[in-house]
Amino acid sequence: MRVLAICPHFEPDTAPTGVVMTRIVRELLGLGVDVDVVTSLPWYRNHAVEPEWRGKPMQRAIEPGLTITRLHPFPSNKGNLVARSVSFGAFTVEAAAWAIARGGRPDVVFAMSPPITLGIAGYLAAKRWRAPLVFNIQDVFPDAAVASGAITNQRVIRTAERLERSLYRKSAAVTVLSEDLAENVGNKLGRSGSGPGRSPRIEVIPNFVDTQAIQPADRATSYRDEFDLGDRIVVMYAGNVGHSQPLDLVLVAARHYRDRDDVVFVINGNGSERGRLEAAASDLPNVRFVDFQPAERLSEVLASGDIHLVLLHEGLAAASVPSKMYSILAAGRPILASVDRGTEVQRTLETSNGGIATDAGDTDGFHRGLALLIEQRQRREEMGTAAREWVEQWHAPRQVAEQYLALFAGVQGAQK
Repeated sequence: MRVLAICPHFEPDTAPTGVVMTRIVRELLGLGVDVDVVTSLPWYRNHAVEPEWRGKPMQRAIEPGLTITRLHPFPSNKGNLVARSVSFGAFTVEAAAWAIARGGRPDVVFAMSPPITLGIAGYLAAKRWRAPLVFNIQDVFPDAAVASGAITNQRVIRTAERLERSLYRKSAAVTVLSEDLAENVGNKLGRSGSGPGRSPRIEVIPNFVDTQAIQPADRATSYRDEFDLGDRIVVMYAGNVGHSQPLDLVLVAARHYRDRDDVVFVINGNGSERGRLEAAASDLPNVRFVDFQPAERLSEVLASGDIHLVLLHEGLAAASVPSKMYSILAAGRPILASVDRGTEVQRTLETSNGGIATDAGDTDGFHRGLALLIEQRQRREEMGTAAREWVEQWHAPRQVAEQYLALFAGVQGAQK
């Protein structure tokens, strides 16, 4: 089988979706699948093409069974919605042109969103090569952007919703990460999103957890030494610092604990909101801001935190499942989440006993949960142990790739 994969990021880019797609592709290769990847030059870390990749707007790499075509991403400031939309549009045109003009007919086209516009590139390539399109949804758009307040113009929202529904209907299959997202997509297609009546076009394939690469480790790390964290209780948020995350919660909590020498708060990541948050935290000596770390330091970063935060604004958890949640559980660390009630994050923490989920917008509940975890070291350790035990039962990378391969074979057979 030959698969054409169109995605926004791929190794060595550091974006979470790039990590996901890279491992899926590598596992598919191990299952005997040939894969052509159309993606961007690495740019996620600083929203600029990495220095070693500059100079050529298109670069190709060829390995046995794998061809990677990297195109210029036209990076822009994440805080500028218009500029970002233009960037996505330009990259989509590039990706579509290359996917259509490339040699060799694929059996399946596999496109990833966000950005939603890559579904257009996937559809055009699928039409050109008379191949089925499998549309992989990591975050439901525009729901996530609307819930975070990134998009407020009603005309833009309606246009995005029409595009979303159109691309779903043009796909042979739509894959999502949870039953919540399946229900979301199913409702937009006029069908039930769960139960026996759900269309086979909507498939739930969760992201994997690499329990070999991420394992529990001693909390006394070089990361702690490097950023002067010492032996204090580290409350850590690691991830994108953007509009989707209510990170002001962290600053309010830090202000409450500013007189405690044994507690420190770490925001590890970059994004459009970081500058504002740094300014707001300028009088808080117990807050550290740390840049994104290389992927090979992930286990060390996670081990450095005693309590990890998963934060989503109200309305977002039904449109997004943070992949970092599973990495934290794999590292054997407890999670304090602020998310919508009844969504995948809350269910996972309750099922695994790996953390505490508080309702999005419930500031008092969040602070009660944080106080409990700060004061009860044994409870933290018990949750971390339970988290690791639970995640070891979760989907391994090879299992996830096998699910995709079975889906690819199914839609290929249905099209013949």
